[in-house]
Amino acid sequence: MPGRIACTRTRRVALPTMRLVIARCSVDYAGRLTAHLPSAPRLILVKADGSVSIHADDRAYKPLNWMSPPCTLKEGAGDDAGVWTVVNKGGEKLIITMEEVLHDSSHELGVDPGLIKDGVEAHLQELLADRIETLGDGYTLIRREYMTAIGPVDILCRDAEGRTVAVEIKRRGEIDGVEQLTRYLELLNRDPHLAPVRGVFAAQEIKPQARVLATDRGIGCQILDYNALRGIEDDKLRLF
Repeated sequence: MPGRIACTRTRRVALPTMRLVIARCSVDYAGRLTAHLPSAPRLILVKADGSVSIHADDRAYKPLNWMSPPCTLKEGAGDDAGVWTVVNKGGEKLIITMEEVLHDSSHELGVDPGLIKDGVEAHLQELLADRIETLGDGYTLIRREYMTAIGPVDILCRDAEGRTVAVEIKRRGEIDGVEQLTRYLELLNRDPHLAPVRGVFAAQEIKPQARVLATDRGIGCQILDYNALRGIEDDKLRLF
């Protein structure tokens, strides 16, 4: 039914809101590689930061495909009605072909207060930033809670050779933490002032599956001894 297609005119979309679209659609990605999602009902999220992600109903939070900000969304008209083209600054394209739009709504979420972390995680971050050389000789801190378009990186620092290192800290290191760090690294490595950026997954305990995945992705693993870090902190002279 053409009347159910929400895309009626060509425009660039810069939404200050979260847009949720449920549609039967197919998706094609063209960039460093090509990928195709055949026609099926899917959830499309267009966030206020400009990111676009395609979700199915079988994998918790992880999208089937996505385009990270900054990017632009162009909705087709005429013969191209129902075709969304998302383009990022690298020229990669995500082409969403709508067959039937089942739901299309926008919602203003306002300013998010941010993640309130487990007390031990937050203290681990503070302690490790305070003694960043725990990661290795010559390490220097850039900053804690380094903000990105998809959330804050726990610690951003430099190693002895001056290379940028992103550190994700967990009390218990599992696969989802590695996935989170992977997304941060993908975004940070697009910044020419920081790239190349490598990752370190730091936790009091790292599950074997998470260690295997981290190693496969070139991410280092660091076990943190909370009590030892606390002891180091107690012996350190402070001005305040």
